[in-house]
Amino acid sequence: MKKYSSSIIVIIMFFAFWEGLARYINAMYILPSPSKIIEKIWILRESLFKVHLPATLLVTFLGLLISIVLGVALAVAMSLSENIQRALYPIVVVTQTVPITALAPIFVLWFGYSIWSRILVTILMTFFPITVNVYDGFRSTKREMEELLITYGASKKQIFLKLKLPSALPYFFSALKISVPLSVIGAAISEWLGSQSGLGYFSKRMMTQLDGAGVFAPIVILSFAAIIFVIIINVLENKIIKWRNEV
Repeated sequence: MKKYSSSIIVIIMFFAFWEGLARYINAMYILPSPSKIIEKIWILRESLFKVHLPATLLVTFLGLLISIVLGVALAVAMSLSENIQRALYPIVVVTQTVPITALAPIFVLWFGYSIWSRILVTILMTFFPITVNVYDGFRSTKREMEELLITYGASKKQIFLKLKLPSALPYFFSALKISVPLSVIGAAISEWLGSQSGLGYFSKRMMTQLDGAGVFAPIVILSFAAIIFVIIINVLENKIIKWRNEV
């Protein structure tokens, strides 16, 4: 608990400053105070937590799951073949050069307001860091260790499972810690641009009503959700990669 004390103090000071500034400005539609945002969350808890949060989480989980499968598969393919790496890596990079806000309306035209238009936006925001980080993890394998295993008669499958995969695991968890917040952001953006449910849609609806606290309420919930997910990933990482702490 002591190692987080400084962070807790900074957070408390930040919210205290925010509260004071909001009360001084006294324009809730521009800058609502944290207390008013919490009050709004409590008032709208039925709609936020029973309707819109599950819709956003579903898009987040499905988009992230597909990104993990797609990203890891691409990383494995590129690590096994230099020709595949040369063919796919530039395409992976190009996917990140197109603004998501420009693609989201196109996905809505293709798939309507269905869940798949939102999932595609989430995938585009998350699969790149997974692919690149896991690929870098495979490349981080020491060549001397690989040559030693070949000398001992290890097959390509054994080298992959016993050497390359453990080397890539820390990179995989680092990619997850980047992608999880991005998946939440991607889901919210897709709902903002084209949806009939979700926290992003709710925030947009509140904006049309000039309800500042209502706009911030979904943002606060999304932030806490992303923090909880990252904490879970950290716990899983420490449980699975025990050998790193022993080195």
